[in-house]
Amino acid sequence: MDTIQNRISAFVKLGEFLGQFTQKDIVQNDAIQFNDLFFDGFKHQLKIAGENNTWFTKESLLFATESWSKALTKEAIQQWISNENLGNNKSKQVAIIMAGNIPLVGFHDFLSVLVSGHSVLVKQSSNDKHLLPFLAKYLEYIEPELKGKITFTEQKLAGFDAVIATGSNNTARYFEYYFKDKPSIIRKNRNSVAVLTNNETKNDMENLSEDVFRYFGLGCRSVSKLYVPKNYDFDAFFKGMYNRHEIINNAKYANNYDYNKAVYLMSEFDILENGFLMIKEDQSYASPIASIFYEYYDNADDLKIKLWEDREQIQCIVANNFIDNEIAFGQTQYPQLWDYADGVNTLEFLSNI
Repeated sequence: MDTIQNRISAFVKLGEFLGQFTQKDIVQNDAIQFNDLFFDGFKHQLKIAGENNTWFTKESLLFATESWSKALTKEAIQQWISNENLGNNKSKQVAIIMAGNIPLVGFHDFLSVLVSGHSVLVKQSSNDKHLLPFLAKYLEYIEPELKGKITFTEQKLAGFDAVIATGSNNTARYFEYYFKDKPSIIRKNRNSVAVLTNNETKNDMENLSEDVFRYFGLGCRSVSKLYVPKNYDFDAFFKGMYNRHEIINNAKYANNYDYNKAVYLMSEFDILENGFLMIKEDQSYASPIASIFYEYYDNADDLKIKLWEDREQIQCIVANNFIDNEIAFGQTQYPQLWDYADGVNTLEFLSNI
């Protein structure tokens, strides 16, 4: 019988399986169920994922698998679902259109739909299409009740009751029109910002390098914009960023750095750079790869109002005792299960469709 406890147990076991694939090492644990069928296969899928998308380095892929292994504990899942009434859900078919900017970026939606007792119809991005179908197969072995509840398609979506779609601001307009008759969560572009006050420690700045450079800055939780006080000295910022200077050894990142630097110089923009990162004064939130935008502020209260007014464009605010719901330096890429994208409670949505 398909119960919520069975579904939780299946994802906990999936977390234990993923726990074999960490940044430190890939080590087979003979105690993991069905490992003889899946361990080598997943290792191969990681390799293929990296070959298919060169932004998916071994480090990025293993950071993602390790993060999910830590998130999928019984305690965390039960705490996450404790405020929702999932036991009485009538099973519906929920379509998910996934982004492909970072490895397993759509996994939270996938988990949410299945743990809520619904069936999932997944349309993946071509940039990230190898890992999730393999992990879904593992789940079906662990919990046979999930068989028939997970479908992947490359065709036009059909026969679904609700949809969760993630894309750019342009595709979001299309999604809103196309899915106007269905319950939906439609996510657009968002970026993350850091507010600096001149009181940051050396440690804060080094931690901020994690928020800036993890996944090469491609995630919506990656910091792409700084707010700094008037006459801010960027020396401390650049010293903290040096923590990740080896990123320039990645050929794709280096090509983006060279290209964007050339564009800025030809346009005669005023930039500061350190050989692997450029900063440019700009009011936009989304900065190109290998660059960060910054804006000066005079008054903390005015900045808080601006951040509130622009909340639809912002995923995370990194700061130290500046604003409610801020995230500590170095923590943007370590969300809890209840840290919802765009602040929209996916489980609540899934309970009411």
